[in-house]
This record gives sequence, C-alpha cells and structure tokens, in this order.
Amino acid sequence: MNEITVQELKEKLDRGEDFQLIDVREDFEYQTSNIGGQHIPLGGILVEADKLYKDKPVVVMCRSGKRSAAAIMQLEQQGFTNLYNLQGGILAWQAEIDPTIEVY
Repeated sequence: MNEITVQELKEKLDRGEDFQLIDVREDFEYQTSNIGGQHIPLGGILVEADKLYKDKPVVVMCRSGKRSAAAIMQLEQQGFTNLYNLQGGILAWQAEIDPTIEVY
C-alpha cells in the first residue's frame, strides 16, 4: 500500500498539486475537524467509488490511518492503483502541521 506523510500532503497542498483528498471518517468526526477533503464515510466508499479519480493521485485519510487503509484495501480490489494512505491521519496533521485543529 502506498503511503504519504502529513508533511508530504502539506507540500502537495502548498504547491497546488492536482490530486484528490478523501476523508473516510464519520459525519460527526468530519464536522469536528477536517482539512478540506471530500467526505465519503468508510461504510459508503464502495457505493461512492465512482466519485474517486482514477487518472490522478487520491489521498485517503481518517483519524489515525487505519480506516483509510481499510478503504484503500477495498478500493484496490475494485482496480484502483492510484491511492495513498495518509499516515497517522488527522491526529498526525494536528501533531505535526496544525496544532489548532480540534481532535477527539
């Protein structure tokens, strides 16, 4: 499984790179804090897989990296090859990039 660090994600965002960020956390988690990713909860990831790009990188994130890894495993079985798991999820983002973001 391909992975990306929060530092690498921040660099992509700062450079304005063309990629898709998918947040697979639950609604209440996404409402508490998010970094602008498209919200598709893990339970609906296969149903909404048609919303994911196949021709550019897709970074998948959650709270800690476990649910996003599960989402990637499911999507790779559907033929996706352009997915990257955000190591440490929103917790790592808060710890390393933005200490003001609310985590739970």
